[in-house]
Amino acid sequence: MGLAQKYYYSEEDYYNLPENVRAELIDGQFYYMAAPSRIHQKILMELSGTIRNYIRSKKGGCEIYPAPFAVKLFEDHDTIVEPDISVICDPGKLTDKGCSGAPDWIIEIISPTTASLDYVRKLNLYMDASVREYWIIDPRTEKVLVNYFEQEEFTPETYSFQDKIKVHIYEDFYIDFSELY
Repeated sequence: MGLAQKYYYSEEDYYNLPENVRAELIDGQFYYMAAPSRIHQKILMELSGTIRNYIRSKKGGCEIYPAPFAVKLFEDHDTIVEPDISVICDPGKLTDKGCSGAPDWIIEIISPTTASLDYVRKLNLYMDASVREYWIIDPRTEKVLVNYFEQEEFTPETYSFQDKIKVHIYEDFYIDFSELY
């Protein structure tokens, strides 16, 4: 008797999910997401506004999209994620469905149920997809892990919610978390 096979889901399955169901498709498997907490949403809104204001002040060409926003990282994989914040600087990657290709900067605000996915699985996905910068924000520990993949030797940097953090994809952009939270 053979072992039961996992069902492999496709991009079509992802786009056929009911509107009230939030999930990410990673390597053909669904990862369902619970509704975010109030603190999660507060951080998301404050960061989104800060980033949007910076881009506008510089008359930049990048665009910011908060979740839910579909990001198909690879053309040949059945992987569609919904980062909490996606910053895309190449308008050619934007489609009616979301983003096709790697955003320049991704921010994930973790919850207890998504921590291992965000710290391990997505870290590797984003690095493989050539995301330039990936921040992981943990509201419980009040820490921010900054992964800047474009440096020669990749070394994550850890900050607290009291720190002013450099956004590496921009030359003169710092986010002061003590003013946000």
